[in-house]
Parts: sequence; C-alpha cells; structure tokens
Amino acid sequence: MRLQTFRTFAAASGAALLGTAAWAQEAADNGVEAVVDGLPIIGQPRPNGVNFQPSATSIAENTHWLGNMVDWIILFIVVFVTGLLLWVIYRYNERRNPKPAQFTHNSPLEIAWTVIPIVVLVFIGAFSLPVLFNQQEIPEGDVHIKVTGYQWYWNYEYPDEGIAFDSYMIGYNEGNLNPEISAHLQEAGYKDAHFKLAVDNPVVVPVGATVVMTVTGGDVIHSWTIPAFGVKQDAVPGRLAQLWFNAETEGVYFGQCSELCGKDHAFMPITVRVVSPEAYQAWVAENRPAEAPAS
Repeated sequence: MRLQTFRTFAAASGAALLGTAAWAQEAADNGVEAVVDGLPIIGQPRPNGVNFQPSATSIAENTHWLGNMVDWIILFIVVFVTGLLLWVIYRYNERRNPKPAQFTHNSPLEIAWTVIPIVVLVFIGAFSLPVLFNQQEIPEGDVHIKVTGYQWYWNYEYPDEGIAFDSYMIGYNEGNLNPEISAHLQEAGYKDAHFKLAVDNPVVVPVGATVVMTVTGGDVIHSWTIPAFGVKQDAVPGRLAQLWFNAETEGVYFGQCSELCGKDHAFMPITVRVVSPEAYQAWVAENRPAEAPAS
C-alpha cells in the first residue's frame, strides 16, 4: 500500500537534490490538459506545485513510494523530538525543578538512542537499496540512444536506426516570450506556457520499450533528467554513463539540464515523446537517412 502525505518540505528538498529545475521553468496552466500531436502533456511542472510529477515508469513509481514512506518516518521523528523537547522545557524548567538531579549517565537511555537510529536506518536501507539497484542495473535495451550535452543544447544519436539530430529550446536565441516565439510554439503544437520547456526536435521512444541511454558531455558537465521517469544522469566530458527507463504511458514529458553549465543553463530543456510502436516506426522511417545509391 502506497503511503500518502504532505510533501511541502520534502518535495522542495527533493527538487534541489534531483535538480529538476521545475521552479525555474514557465509551467503550463494548472488543470489545462494540453495535447501535442494527439499526445497528452503529462510530465510537466505545475504552478505552486510541491509534489512529484506523475510517475510514468516503474523507476519513478518505486522512487515515489520510497519517498512517501520515508516522509512518514521523518514526520514521526520530528513530532517525537519536538514533543520531547517541549515536555522537557515544561517539566524541567527552573520554577518546577529548582534543584535538578545530578547524574553522569543513563545506560538504558544511551543504548536506546544508539540502537533505535540504527534500526531506523537499516529499515530505510532495506527498501532504498533495491530501488537504487533497480535504477543502476542496466537491462538489455530495445532502443539505444546516445545523448551528448553541449552549451546549450542536446545532441541525440540512435545508432541502430542511423538517426542523429540536435535539440534546441524553441526560442533559444530569445530570453523572453515574443510573438515570433509564440508562433513557433503554436506551429509545433505547444502553448505559450510551454516556453522554456519545448524543443524543436524531441526525443521519440515507443511506449512499453526498454530504452537505454548513454550519456556524456561535449564541453562541460550537464545532466539529463526527466522527473516523470525518475531518471537523472550527469553528462561528464570524457566519460560514458548509462540510464534506462520503460515508459508505460504515451504522452509528452519535459525535463531540463540539471547541472549548472553556464549562462544559458536555464535554456536547455528536454522533451521526450512516448508514442505507440507503430508511430515510432513511422517516425524512424521518416527520419532515417536515405541510403546512398549503389555505384
């Protein structure tokens, strides 16, 4: 059973740790169901949002469950420690306790406050380590993509399909929304609210397929992140790292570079479209380079 709780503090902390950059983006209007080329926009930041984005993979689902469970543990500890502190202030103040007891130690109490934190940490670790191992154990992929981060755009390669392209934010050369950018967004099927989220060439993957991404950097360190997938991987120049996901729902998902990479770091979004297998094959056929005629 999944645990539900308020996440005001925890979600803000989680956003900082995961680097989702949702706070810096212009989010879509809350409650408006936007559709791009027949695909619902699912993974996007929300105005004043404090919760995780909807989980679209088993990785994200497990991570959210773990976060909710740990929240309950944190809540209990905070309430217990705060209550204990208030009780001590009330019971052992100078007026109620003018002659305090003199003692140097309390063995049962010292054992308790040593053993209980160990038990709590072991309990959390017993659930968190399987989630971590599931993220880090890369399975055999149905689709392989190499992604390279540059200042300030992404390059994607589909080696099995022979497809490669650069992906820039729509309106990259402009810092503010203007009529020209608005027209480009509408032409691509987006709303003005998706400025700084939408890109000219999104990643396209089939629903239900295991996607393995090899991530690297071409100049400085970047970080490829899709919050709704529960994945984040630093793109380090000279090194290759991998992540994987299996998207369960067709739709459009947004992310952003999550490692400070220079002056235009905020203008380096990520867009992933999860489509049907048939639509994916049609996209591959449309974008695969034509074979050179035999001489």
